[in-house]
Amino acid sequence: MRAHEIDLYKELKKYFGFTQFKGLQEQVVNSIISGNNTFVIMPTGGGKSLCYQLPALVLEGTAIVVSPLIALMKNQVDAIRSLGSEIGVAHVLNSSLTKTEVNQVKADILSGKTKMLYVAPESLTKEDYIQFLSDVKLSFVAIDEAHCISEWGHDFRPEYRNLRNIIRQLGDIPIIGLTATATPKVQEDILKNLDMPNANTFKASFNRPNLYYEVRPKTKNIEGDIIRFIKQHKGKSGVIYCLSRKKVEEIAQVLQVNGISAVPYHAGLDAKTRAKHQDMFLMEDVDVVVATIAFGMGIDKPDVRFVIHHDIPKSLESYYQETGRAGRDGGEGHCLAYYSYKDIEKLEKFMAGKPIAEQEIGYALLQEVVAYAETSMSRRKYLLHYFGEEFNDVTGDGADMDDNVRNPKKKVEAKDEVVTLLEVIRDTKQLFKPKEVIMALVGKINAIIKAQKIDTLSCFGSGADKDEKYWMALIRQILVAGLITKDIESYGVIKITKVGEAFLKTPHSFLMTEDHEYSEEEDEAIVLASKATGTADEALMAMLKDLRKTEAKKHGVPPFVVFQDPSLEDMSLKYPITIDELSNVHGVGEGKAKKYGKPFVELIERYVEDNDIIRPDDLVVKSTGANSGLKLYIIQNVDRKLALDDIASAKGLSMDDLLKEMEQIVYSGTKINIKYWVDEILDEDQQEEIHDYFMESETDKIEDALKEFDGDYDTEELRIMRIKFISEVAN
Repeated sequence: MRAHEIDLYKELKKYFGFTQFKGLQEQVVNSIISGNNTFVIMPTGGGKSLCYQLPALVLEGTAIVVSPLIALMKNQVDAIRSLGSEIGVAHVLNSSLTKTEVNQVKADILSGKTKMLYVAPESLTKEDYIQFLSDVKLSFVAIDEAHCISEWGHDFRPEYRNLRNIIRQLGDIPIIGLTATATPKVQEDILKNLDMPNANTFKASFNRPNLYYEVRPKTKNIEGDIIRFIKQHKGKSGVIYCLSRKKVEEIAQVLQVNGISAVPYHAGLDAKTRAKHQDMFLMEDVDVVVATIAFGMGIDKPDVRFVIHHDIPKSLESYYQETGRAGRDGGEGHCLAYYSYKDIEKLEKFMAGKPIAEQEIGYALLQEVVAYAETSMSRRKYLLHYFGEEFNDVTGDGADMDDNVRNPKKKVEAKDEVVTLLEVIRDTKQLFKPKEVIMALVGKINAIIKAQKIDTLSCFGSGADKDEKYWMALIRQILVAGLITKDIESYGVIKITKVGEAFLKTPHSFLMTEDHEYSEEEDEAIVLASKATGTADEALMAMLKDLRKTEAKKHGVPPFVVFQDPSLEDMSLKYPITIDELSNVHGVGEGKAKKYGKPFVELIERYVEDNDIIRPDDLVVKSTGANSGLKLYIIQNVDRKLALDDIASAKGLSMDDLLKEMEQIVYSGTKINIKYWVDEILDEDQQEEIHDYFMESETDKIEDALKEFDGDYDTEELRIMRIKFISEVAN
């Protein structure tokens, strides 16, 4: 069919069942069908793949689709095959195919059955594939995820750099570049690299008005905060992104222990487990997936209600893509990121081993993330500005869906400071990145300042009355206000715009919002820790100690056997009023809670009522004990009466470490029978003597026991005997 004879709406209905195009789709499809080079920038969920799939289905010949991920290609091919009966309509050509399969693909292309051939960029470099493809009728080449071409993209792939040369060998065919994320810098890179400066460019809005953006400080209680957040969104689907596999496993475990249905997803899991976890999420058998960034590529779950970043990502593109997995159906989507500058420093350390050019790019991208997290202006406006889009933060669609807009920070007049800042940029010849501009402002010297003799200029130190943080915040705000711009060629160098020049001529009011200060400490307003002070309730503590004495007498055991001091302190911090809550208290397991707990929770409940105490309604975060596997191993092998030194060496532990683990096990109420081992090292009389000492002692401290026995027993013997004693008497 020739381009002008095609009834697009009829074809759209026939293949996809839609009666209407979405957004820019129709214009893009027309451009491709007319044989033009075309560049499409469309956010995830905007219907990007239809833009090339429909033209491929209606034009003569085969379209080549270059895509970076095998899993993604497979999904797309399955989807296209499901549109019609002909299985040969779409194929994948990559290293996973057998010779027979490759021959079948070639036969289908030659017979004209295949409308779309998905290839990885690596496959396109194979001589025989190029030879074969240059002899068949091709409709166009579509390059999906085109940002992979640019080193400034969040997912640079060197093999993408060579695509233009390969396409030239296939003949003079139109090129379609598609990406879901591209800053002006990356867009320029893509067009340059694909050598299509005159491509028809279509850019959809990056604004997702239904997404709510929020950044919280990453405090010590982050796990509690995440659990509280998820419990407030009970039954809703969400994704939590972490940077490391280890963290993914840890968080997934903590969530499970705290009654949230969650599964981990990362590249270290075998393919079967990954597929299973992905399906569980899609089929709503679990609510939450905890994942590294590998998750979500091509996942089309429309009702993800929240995306949490436990660790801040390496670039704003990644952040935009990952948050973009929320609210695809237009419903609510809460994007919550936890931020601490420590994480940024960690990411910078990771980059240290890379080539300098790569380091510089990585560092610049990270600074954008810092700016986004620390800014107190509208986050949506900041994000859209980063992608080269204007946004009105008063009347724009979704303007109030943002923590900064809902809780505005104080604004201060900064007219004079803007003038000072612009003068320094002008007087240093608009050659420097923010770092050097700020050093010149505050009057600090580094190698660049020295070499360029900036310290001899009259403007040097003209902003010394403010600190570096202040100037950094101001640079960000005048950048978004359009007074300065970042140069695209030498990315990061700031230049004054026409608007900035006009401001210098006739300065006017400029209100600056103060940046957020993110401290590592608990932030009471955000993390309602069990008690804002984090200290135990002294009055309750005294009552609990009295009760412990009474209970100890009743059971005929020393007080420390009932509950240890740290457990009582935790009770007077968390106010548990059920046996279930009590078993979450430090050093109290289920067994111990059942055995001694009843009078304690009754006392706490009365105390809470009498004193109108507002309990931390939510949550005592149960810890998984990152080493719960180790504890289980110890318990099982003690049951098998294995020698303690063998258990220790099998796990690479010292005897001291093993005893510490065993102490934790028995102190939280679990029995372990080590009589077989004690019998090896102490005879019956010795055992009885130590047992009686602990029974009558006020304390279970080993130092006191050592003094009492004055060298008859060593520390290890006393600790082992104490483990036996606690296990038998307390549990």
